[in-house]
Amino acid sequence: MIVITAPTGNIGRHLLSLLLESAPAHGEELRVIVRDPARLPDAVRERVEVITGSHGDAEVVDRAFESADAVFWLVPPDASLTPMDAYRGFTRPAAKALAAHGVGHVVGVSALGRGTPVAGHAGLVTASLAMDDLIAGTGVAYRALANPSFFENLLEEADSIREKGVFTDAVDADRKAPIVAVADIAAVASGLLLGRSWTGVGSVPVLGPRDLSPNDLARIMTEQFGRPVRYERQPLDDLYATLVGYGLNEAFVQGIVDMKQAKDNGLDSGVTPTPDTASPTTFEQWCAQTLKPAVLS
Repeated sequence: MIVITAPTGNIGRHLLSLLLESAPAHGEELRVIVRDPARLPDAVRERVEVITGSHGDAEVVDRAFESADAVFWLVPPDASLTPMDAYRGFTRPAAKALAAHGVGHVVGVSALGRGTPVAGHAGLVTASLAMDDLIAGTGVAYRALANPSFFENLLEEADSIREKGVFTDAVDADRKAPIVAVADIAAVASGLLLGRSWTGVGSVPVLGPRDLSPNDLARIMTEQFGRPVRYERQPLDDLYATLVGYGLNEAFVQGIVDMKQAKDNGLDSGVTPTPDTASPTTFEQWCAQTLKPAVLS
C-alpha cells in the first residue's frame, strides 16, 4: 500500500497518474489523502482508496498510514503560519503516525541547500530541511527529493508576460541555477516508491537538464513566443511589502524573502550536476507545451 498526500497538486497529480499506470504491475494498492475528493477525477476515485481530510491532522494520518508500506509526503505551505509551523509543525502528527504504524519508506518533497553555508538562514528551505530531519528521526527509510525552483512557478507570471512582456524574481539576472519541471520530480518519486530496495536516510537531487539564469529564461521565452520577453529584478524590500499587503503572515513572508536571498547567494548550487541528478524535460519543451499556451491564450 502506497499513500499519496496532496494528490491534486502540481506534483501529486503527475505522481498519481504514473502510479495508476504502474502500481498494479507491482502488486501495489494506492491510498490518497485529500481535503476534497470531488477534485479527483471519477476514474481515479474508482481506483484508489480515499481518506478525506488534511494530512496535517493526527486522526487523518493515523487512519491513512494503517497498513501502509510507503508514503509520499508533500507539505502544502500555509502562508498563515510561521515557516517552521508550516513545515515541521504540520508534519509532526504524521511523524508520530509513521512510527506508530511501522511505515517502512517515505519519499518527501524538499529542497536543495543542505550543507551549504546559507542553509541555516534560508527561510522556507531551512524549515523544509527541518521537516526532513523530523521524518528521518522516526526510523523510516527516507528519501528527500532535493529540488530547485520549478518551471511551473512561471505560470504565476503568465499575465505579466502576456500584457507587459515581463517576468520578475529577486535573483541576479545572470545567476545560473538549476530549475526543474514538476513532472520530472513526480517521475523520480514514482521510481522510489515502487522500487523500495533503498534503506537509511538520504537526499535525491532533481536538477533539471541544465542550469539557467533569468536572462536565459527570457531569451528562451522570446524565441518560443516570437515576441520580446525580459526579466526585471524585484528588490527584496518590495517583495516583502507586496506579500504582506496580500495579508500573508509576516514571518512566512520573511521566510520567502530569506529563501530568495539565499538562492541569490548560491543555495541551489551545492550539488554538482551529474547524469543521475539530471532530469529530462528541457525548459524549451516545457515552454512550448505549457507556458506558451497560457501566455498566448
